[in-house]
Amino acid sequence: MNAPVTAEPPPDAPGSHTPPVAPGAEQYPALDLANSLIVAPGGHRTDLLGTPAAAEQWLVGHGLAPAGTGMAELCAALLRSLRDHVRALLGAHVAGLPAPAESLAAVNEALTRAPCAALLHWDPARGLYREASHPVAQIVEHALAVLAADTADLLTGPDAERLTACGSTPCNRYLLRHGRRHWCSVRCGDRARAARAYARRTGAATD
Repeated sequence: MNAPVTAEPPPDAPGSHTPPVAPGAEQYPALDLANSLIVAPGGHRTDLLGTPAAAEQWLVGHGLAPAGTGMAELCAALLRSLRDHVRALLGAHVAGLPAPAESLAAVNEALTRAPCAALLHWDPARGLYREASHPVAQIVEHALAVLAADTADLLTGPDAERLTACGSTPCNRYLLRHGRRHWCSVRCGDRARAARAYARRTGAATD
């Protein structure tokens, strides 16, 4: 996958500037994936997928991989690449722009890379049961397929109209809007209100 490239300062260690989960990200893992690269005031960046260990921890935390998988950098890079394409699709949707063709192709490729559905099986002791069937070697491919499917569900479902970008600069996170709220966290809301108050004061002082 060829991910969109942007010039950004180097990331900080995961967790150093991590805000609480954005509204909607608990419901949609794809939204939390998009928000896994965090930009904070002062240019601080936290990449929750920045290392193979961090990427594995993120997948384990979302029930997409077992602990102790031993993820390699190649797999972590695939996850980061999908994140970039998901962010591109979310950004285009929020801005009312056409979906980038490269990102559509990347998400569709991930969708078909491995089955993301829990298949129906029979066992003499258990009877009928459903389970996702994929060998250990396909753990990451399966996770990518699940995240791609979740992206498609978010962008085509009833919650798509609630998708918005955090209105507090320089935050780069997305969220599902509740009422008039356009901030991903209390911290971002406080910062946005403070910025508006400062703009009003300085504007009045120059009149």
